[in-house]
Amino acid sequence: MDNRAEVRQFLSTRRGRITPEQAGIETYGGRRRVSGLRREEVARLAGVSVDYYTRLERGNLTGVSDGVLDAIAGALELDRAEHDHLYDLARTANMPGRKRAPASAPVGVRPELQYLLDTIATAPAFIGNNRMDIVAANTLGYALYSDMYRGPARPANHSRFIFLDPRAHNFYTDWERAANTNVAILRREAGRNPHDKGIAELIGELSMRSDEFRTRWAAHNVRRHYAGTKFFQHPAVGLLELNYQVLGLEEDPGHSLTVYPATPGSPSAETLKLLASWAATERIAELART
Repeated sequence: MDNRAEVRQFLSTRRGRITPEQAGIETYGGRRRVSGLRREEVARLAGVSVDYYTRLERGNLTGVSDGVLDAIAGALELDRAEHDHLYDLARTANMPGRKRAPASAPVGVRPELQYLLDTIATAPAFIGNNRMDIVAANTLGYALYSDMYRGPARPANHSRFIFLDPRAHNFYTDWERAANTNVAILRREAGRNPHDKGIAELIGELSMRSDEFRTRWAAHNVRRHYAGTKFFQHPAVGLLELNYQVLGLEEDPGHSLTVYPATPGSPSAETLKLLASWAATERIAELART
């Protein structure tokens, strides 16, 4: 990923979405050539010179301090995910010399992690990497995402499924939200790992094959994704409303554990029992692992 281009586009898109009124800036009725803030207005709000902010927005974050980053984040009203993304971009810009690109996160997992997954018996659970692959799951996890395993490609990949498989539009009750979230997570991962070959190849493939992905990628949105509620329309058992929790795996960089429990006593808790029975009958785990 071109760090300078990423910085330039990220800052300019954030600047363009804030109106002077939102920032508390008087416009005095004059005609403006931009709908958002001007560079000099961001500079004034952040307490830096126009020349310095212009240098930053042109993609040069070399030597920028945390204090300046925080001031820019405040001026642009960045949320936590966007603030973190700006720090990731600055960290990359300030790496000494040309560092060798790190190896992509491995596709498999340690046996101990599979044992952990298999102890989770009443909720779908899976381990994913920073390329949106499902690298391991329990039986309910494979069952929840069974449509991803209908084709031969392995490992199953959330981004490819959402943007390249028509079945995704039925599986996600709000496909637009799922698509927006997926791209925002992938953008954040790309900022954290700008030299990851696997991430770069995935972005390139999706940009070539999907207009929906390409449009969303150009928006430069980022998102934190650690807890919440999701709705799925499973082809075998119907509607599922599931809570999710995402936990980073410190001993396995680039990997995270996601668990989807249903609220106890809810209709979805009963539907998960049906899903477990269906998975056993259809031997879904065996299908997913072949």
